Amino acid sequence: MLSLVTCTAPVNIATIKYWGKRDEKLILPLNDSLSGTLHQDDLKTTTTAMASESFTEDALWLNGKKEDINTTRYQNVLKTIRSRATKLMDKKHCVHICSVNNFPTAAGLASSASGYACLVYVLAQLYGVEGDVSAIARIGSGSACRSVYGGFVKWVMGEHADGSDSLAVQVAPETHWPEMNIIVLVVNDKKKETSSTNGMQLSAQTSPMMKERCATIVPQRMKDIEAAIQARDFQTFGDITMKDSDDFHAVCATTQPPIHYLNETSRYIIDLVHKFNTAAGSIKCAYTFDAGPNACIYLPADNVIEVLALFVKHFPTSDLAAYYRGDAANVEKIANYQPPTNTQSLYSTPSAATQELAGSLKYILHTKIGPGPCVLSESESLIDPSTGLPKVVAADPSAINN
Repeated sequence: MLSLVTCTAPVNIATIKYWGKRDEKLILPLNDSLSGTLHQDDLKTTTTAMASESFTEDALWLNGKKEDINTTRYQNVLKTIRSRATKLMDKKHCVHICSVNNFPTAAGLASSASGYACLVYVLAQLYGVEGDVSAIARIGSGSACRSVYGGFVKWVMGEHADGSDSLAVQVAPETHWPEMNIIVLVVNDKKKETSSTNGMQLSAQTSPMMKERCATIVPQRMKDIEAAIQARDFQTFGDITMKDSDDFHAVCATTQPPIHYLNETSRYIIDLVHKFNTAAGSIKCAYTFDAGPNACIYLPADNVIEVLALFVKHFPTSDLAAYYRGDAANVEKIANYQPPTNTQSLYSTPSAATQELAGSLKYILHTKIGPGPCVLSESESLIDPSTGLPKVVAADPSAINN
């Protein structure tokens, strides 16, 4: 007997950050978190899982390279899926898994969320797992639980010691706020010195800000940002998003030893966004930074061209069509944008500043809020069903890491 399923899953970008665990093994967080799911037209993981009695072992390929499937997190996911299976319950069935991303190798965007969400989702289809699977994705990579849904998603920290109530819940589908866009400024930078896993442990143990953040600040922000999403209130949404990003990095800075994920380019972007919003007289765009230097900018569709033009002015390029990765129709609009009087001065950057910043971004990615995981047709499989081995595919970065 042979069974094969292919699925895709999205990346998510948190607006209320997950930082710190109360249980390392089960990946149970110290606070609730909330994110927007990015559209899979631009960022996604694709994974195929195939089960067969002819396979002699479970196997995993990431971007064409065979990996060790016996690591703790992979095994935790497989064991949990199989314990809830309604199909393929015969233990003679081993599984082959092949996974790739559609975003470039040097993107600097964490792929563990989309990777583990896709792994869990495809295995759930293969094994007939019913009910919520976000808690299974969580034991692979914490933020992966939020990639199990589209739109805006919260990860409820839960209270039970076994983690049974620590799962993701959709706050609003992608159709609720279709005007919401995201611009990702991908910064040229070396690999971060402190991993997220180690950083979380250090912050939980040493940052004096963690207790108040988890007990008071985040719970109130979660209530406020959920209300803002329901009301499609970007002013409140943007204000909370930037404040929580700032607080997260302040927690890192007050960790011992201090952790600094932002670089000079990141800090320049923060300052530029605040100056732009002040000059505009309202919050027209809002930044958020995860554990790295890349800026993720949330903004309404009406503000996209002027904000893109602002970033291109401050981070110049000689090839805008290659530098900007989004709707090709926007390239000419960005190049020819004429700012209004109140923000005009921000588009006239001194030549010394532009020269210094030139090359500090790899590229600018423009996307929208999108749907959750999807099942693809058999023709889109990454595995050749006649051999059980990966087809020849263009490999991008590791779809599942950490």
